[in-house]
Amino acid sequence: MVPAATRAASRGARGGKGPVGPGASLRSVQAAMEKFASPGKGNGLRSSKAVKPGELLYRAEPFAYTVSKKRLGGVCERCLRRKDRLLRCSQCKVARYCDVRCQKEAWQDHKRECKCIKSIEPNFPPDSVRLVGRIIFKLLRQSTCPSEELYSLSDLQSNFDKLSEEMKDGLGHLARTLQLYLKVEIPEASQLPPALDILQTFAKVTCNCFSISNGEMQNVGVGLYPSMSLLNNSCDPNCVIVFEGPRLHLRCIRDIEMGEELTISYIETMMPTPDRQQHLKRQYCFECDCPMCHSQSKDADMLAGDEQAWKEAKEAINKMGAPKSQEEWEQALVTCQMILKNNATHLPDTNIYQLKVLDFAMDACINLGLLEEALLYGHRTLEPYRVYYSGFHPLRAVQMMRVAKLQCSHDLFPQALETLKEAYDIMKVTHGTEHSLVQDLMMLKEDCEAGLPLE
Repeated sequence: MVPAATRAASRGARGGKGPVGPGASLRSVQAAMEKFASPGKGNGLRSSKAVKPGELLYRAEPFAYTVSKKRLGGVCERCLRRKDRLLRCSQCKVARYCDVRCQKEAWQDHKRECKCIKSIEPNFPPDSVRLVGRIIFKLLRQSTCPSEELYSLSDLQSNFDKLSEEMKDGLGHLARTLQLYLKVEIPEASQLPPALDILQTFAKVTCNCFSISNGEMQNVGVGLYPSMSLLNNSCDPNCVIVFEGPRLHLRCIRDIEMGEELTISYIETMMPTPDRQQHLKRQYCFECDCPMCHSQSKDADMLAGDEQAWKEAKEAINKMGAPKSQEEWEQALVTCQMILKNNATHLPDTNIYQLKVLDFAMDACINLGLLEEALLYGHRTLEPYRVYYSGFHPLRAVQMMRVAKLQCSHDLFPQALETLKEAYDIMKVTHGTEHSLVQDLMMLKEDCEAGLPLE
């Protein structure tokens, strides 16, 4: 599902963090950006030259990463690509791979955790526990990581003292879960890496890890990219992060002057200002002072219409969760149809909860094979997406590509080509022309052109 509530937002953590992967040398990274003391924000990154929209500023492999629990069995543990048939690890029977090559490349990270996974079956650890386990095994191997060149794992801020007691209790529970998970490989605390504080490590992961998304901006994994944690937050950022498998790409989406701070959005921005502030305060322990939060410029549009109507829509969306079976999708679609019918004169499509219902209805129709109805809902989302994801934003481009696919399925080739052209103009900036999703877009464009009648 691709609605805003489930989309992977690019994020780091306030106050400093570091990776430079095989695809980007330190020299090329330093030529584009540098660490500096950001007033009132701790550490930050700024551009060391003037850059234009679409320029690749950084490319990195993660220090450590793992597939999300919800995606187990559906994507390759190494490259995170989705595939119908995956090879299964013969030992733990959980990890799956595209082919023998991916399995061999992943073995160094999976070797010791394989025994841990077997030891706790049929249970499976939370994403953060598996990720911290991989971090610990990597530290024990004493393997170097070029992605720490700008900021190391030990430099990452945990903000532990600023966390609520509730969150500290949650981290304590995760720490105990980790001890049980690692027991078969690390039975004694003395066998942990020197000076490692498990609670602090979990706090660092909570503040600094990134949700790794696939081409459709759906969460597939979680990873730690220390250098990118130096990036500070803005709800109207000048950079965006996209992923190609586990590899992170940081791209500029606006003209940036030399010395200007580079920013990303830590969270989904299609939320009213108070909700964004609450989210940032809870997880990252700061209040956002970006221009968008000061002006609250889009709040009126987000909550336009009848208050009781959008509150009911919000509650219904939260109850629907994530459907899996056909029956659940059918029930979700009925609920969405009822909400949209009842709110036809009460909520505009730009109301964020009305928009989420439209998004949900579109997904339900696609999953149920009701493509004509899916196109109707999808078309209604395009203008609200333009309002909330103006300029160069990957989420808007992905939504346009989805709508274009539906247009193609109904032989609406001229309309599909126009939609794809707009999506491409965005994606060449947010993703770059070599990204696999852009290549998919170009193939879809060729299919549409082939379907046009000859003049």
